[in-house]
Amino acid sequence: MQRVYLDHNSTTNLRPEASRAMLDAMNCLGNPSSVHFEGRMAKSLLENARDSLGVSLGCRPSSIVFTSGATEAASIALNAFKIKCSGVEHDAIKSLCEQTLTTYASGEILVEDPSTCAVQLANSETGILQELPKDIFLSDVTQAVGKIPFSFEWLGAKRVIVSAHKFGGPKGVGALIMEEGTPLSPLIVGGGQEMGRRSGTENIIGAVGMAAAASSALVDLEQGVWNQVEKLRNVLENSIEESLNETIFIGRGTKRLPNTSLIVNPGWSGETQVIQLDLAGYAVSAGSACSSGKVKASAVLQSMGLDSEQASCGLRVSLGPQTTIEDINGFVKAYCDAGKKVMSRRKA
Repeated sequence: MQRVYLDHNSTTNLRPEASRAMLDAMNCLGNPSSVHFEGRMAKSLLENARDSLGVSLGCRPSSIVFTSGATEAASIALNAFKIKCSGVEHDAIKSLCEQTLTTYASGEILVEDPSTCAVQLANSETGILQELPKDIFLSDVTQAVGKIPFSFEWLGAKRVIVSAHKFGGPKGVGALIMEEGTPLSPLIVGGGQEMGRRSGTENIIGAVGMAAAASSALVDLEQGVWNQVEKLRNVLENSIEESLNETIFIGRGTKRLPNTSLIVNPGWSGETQVIQLDLAGYAVSAGSACSSGKVKASAVLQSMGLDSEQASCGLRVSLGPQTTIEDINGFVKAYCDAGKKVMSRRKA
């Protein structure tokens, strides 16, 4: 059976540019904190990656703190601060904030004091985009980078977090990006690496791969790759709607990521859908990759006002640049065939 991967919001294919850059970096011997020739060569690799990533993300290289991923970046950014968030945020944010912000049925988050709030740019489950007010304390832009135009400079946030494997980089590396002079309380202290903001020997290979992936992702954006992905996503939704007209598409009609479709068919649990489609050869998800293994209703959907049954019946389909119309047609057939059987049993 040929597998079709439709879970790109969970993780993405490693870009060839990132793979090549990482293989080259593996031959670097030195520690970037050493002052001898080998150390300086390692330091040069790291700082070149930082410079390149700064160009891709629209920020000063000195504002980038390399981390093990977006979760660690969030922990560093929020450490020692009392910040508010909504129920649609990723668990990495919600676990460190007060969940007091209101979420409307549209997915929009009400923000009264940006300086005390963490608000995501794009939701990982629904794909819904937020209009961020200026000077927001923190924004999780993990899902947005690489899929829509992004620049830290014009976003207006004080801090943002990113993860390399969401845009074709390696797993296990990410970054916190912050304005110059922004207060920070480091979680890891010791050697003073990353200008004292995150101590420990730097992951040069990961940083190099992340930078190369970001550059490649920017080329995709400029060439309109994601416009084509959006057309395929719309074909998917329209085709499913023709066969299963009771289907709910969360966020449809609002500004969304071009690749994301969150499908709800009440009475057909998301967990069951994932299993059935996996057996048919399609990799999809019931929600965020960090929570999809847990059998529970989606906190995102409940925050948007859906009841517990509806919130338990979501299926996230997230496309990537490699997705083809044949993939979409095959998925639609598999999904609708299974869905019709479920609906007929419910009616019986």
